[in-house]
Amino acid sequence: REQIIKTCNLPEYKSLPPSQIVPILADKGEYIGSESSFYRILRDADQLNRRGRAEPPKVHPKPKGFNATGPNQLWSWDITYLASTIRGIFYYLYLIEDVFSRKIVGWEIHESESAAHASQLIRKTCLAESIHEEGLVLHSDNGSPMKGATMLATLQKLGVVPSFSRPSVSDDNPYSESLFRTLKYGPSYPNQPFQSLESAREWVHEFVQWYNQQHRHSAIHFVTPNQRHEGKDHAILEQRKEVYAAARTRNPARWSGAIRNWDRIENVWLNPPKAIRAKEQKLDRAA
Repeated sequence: REQIIKTCNLPEYKSLPPSQIVPILADKGEYIGSESSFYRILRDADQLNRRGRAEPPKVHPKPKGFNATGPNQLWSWDITYLASTIRGIFYYLYLIEDVFSRKIVGWEIHESESAAHASQLIRKTCLAESIHEEGLVLHSDNGSPMKGATMLATLQKLGVVPSFSRPSVSDDNPYSESLFRTLKYGPSYPNQPFQSLESAREWVHEFVQWYNQQHRHSAIHFVTPNQRHEGKDHAILEQRKEVYAAARTRNPARWSGAIRNWDRIENVWLNPPKAIRAKEQKLDRAA
C-alpha cells in the first residue's frame, strides 16, 4: 500500500491515473498491484482525484417534479427553428403549452432569440389566460432566452415560478419536445422553407388552430386540447363509456373483458418521482 501511494506521487506519475500508471510500470518490468488495487488504495488514502487541469464532471440533480391537476397550473415552453429560403437564416418559433390540457396557450415567431421576446410572450399569454394568482410553474430548458434577466424579472413580477431542465438532458422537457415533433413531422408541414416571416406565421397559426381544436391527443384519451382545457372532456369521456357499455350489452359475445378505459386522466406529471414513474409505466403496460 505504501509503495503504491509513493509511486503514484512520483513526479512522472502524479498527473496520471492508475489506468496509465499500471501499464507503464509493466513496460518497465514492474508489478506492484492491479489497477483496481491502485484505485482502491488511492481512494482509501483520499487521493483518488482527477489528475491534471480538467475539472471533474458536474452532477446536476434532477429537477423538482410538478403535478398538474388542472389547466394553467403548469406550462412548458421552448424555441424551435423554422428554416427560411436564405441559407443559414432561421425564424424562431416561441411556443407555450399547457402540460395538463396540451393546449398551445401562446406562440410567436421572431427573427432572433431573446429574453425580451420571451418575456413579452409570457405577459401576453398570462393576460389571455387570465392568470391572476401566483403559483403557475413555467418549465423550460437552460437556453439564454429562458434564463435572461429580462425574462426572470417578468416571471417574478407575474408571480410565475420558473423551472429548468438539466443541461443537455432533453427528456427533462418532454412536452415541448413532443409538440415540436408533431409540428415538424406532420403531413401539413411545408416541404420547402418558408418564404417570409409572414408565411411562417400564417402556417403556424393554422397549425395551432388544428392542434387545439381538432387534434385528438392520445395522452389525454383522444379529446382535443381545447376540450380538456375548458373541462368539456368530462362529458365526452362519460358519453364514450355509455356508448361502449351499450355496445357490450347488445353483443356481449364480442367482448372478452372490460370495456376500454375512458376514465379522465386527473394527474399529469412533469419529471415525476421514481415511484410515480414506475406506476405510470405499469399502467401503460396493462393498457
